[in-house]
Amino acid sequence: MSLGTILLIIVVLMLIGVFPAWPHSRSWGYGPSGGVGLILFILIILLLLGRL
Repeated sequence: MSLGTILLIIVVLMLIGVFPAWPHSRSWGYGPSGGVGLILFILIILLLLGRL
């Protein structure tokens, strides 16, 4: 597995963990999941361009 694939898996798990439906993150709102989603989007673009 390449480093990019490992990073992508970690970020996807982080995105699932901060989703506001879970009891521990219900009061956080959509801020953390939006931030992690942005990081995920950037990583996907970098993987597609071959820069990672």
